[in-house]
Amino acid sequence: MSVESAKKLAAYKAVDENFPPAAKVVGVGSGSTVVYVAERIGQLKNKHQFVCIPTGFQSKNLIIDNGLQLGSIEQYPDVDIAFDGADECDPSLNLIKGGGACLFQEKLVAASAKTFIVVADYRKKSPKALGTNWTQGVPIEVVPNAWVKVSSELKKLGAKKIDLRSGGNAKAGPVITDNNNCLLDVDFGAIEDPEALHTKIKALVGVVETGLFCGMAQKAYFGEESGEVSVLAK
Repeated sequence: MSVESAKKLAAYKAVDENFPPAAKVVGVGSGSTVVYVAERIGQLKNKHQFVCIPTGFQSKNLIIDNGLQLGSIEQYPDVDIAFDGADECDPSLNLIKGGGACLFQEKLVAASAKTFIVVADYRKKSPKALGTNWTQGVPIEVVPNAWVKVSSELKKLGAKKIDLRSGGNAKAGPVITDNNNCLLDVDFGAIEDPEALHTKIKALVGVVETGLFCGMAQKAYFGEESGEVSVLAK
């Protein structure tokens, strides 16, 4: 089975099994799997009875393209359910997110949600610690003029490799987030205690947010190569 088919199966099943019939506010995340989440939500007959909160530019467009009502987290800070992807998920439902550079707004929406559901394909499921499947590093959003100072502090916390994420061929210089900040991709190797690491990083002056999402997700749906959908739940 193709990866795209696996993503679609997982997304549809996650929406079908978890979408509250009386939901008024729904978080829609970012990434390639969430494309199918938005598609499925857009097929609901009662889609004019709730508003959708985006986690960034891409998810805002997904909401509009699927005929859903667009709201903002400032208008609707209490979210009934949020769906989002992940770059990696460990057996305890800890996540690494931020590969798409939307981690702050993704975390804001997830933290505002009564229920947070992760949807991904089999490549994102780690049998062990975070940092074993996703080796690009933990994304960390930093205030631009703090990145050098933050980098030196991260080395003291055990960072093996630190990259200031660049804009690539389309942009000279670093990626700039929706919040006008920079991103560091920081490789710590296998992360045995992601919550403790998150706390230490977040305490550094200049750090806006980390891509370590700990204790936030209730369930994760993975589209498997076999065509099955596996579910990890608390």
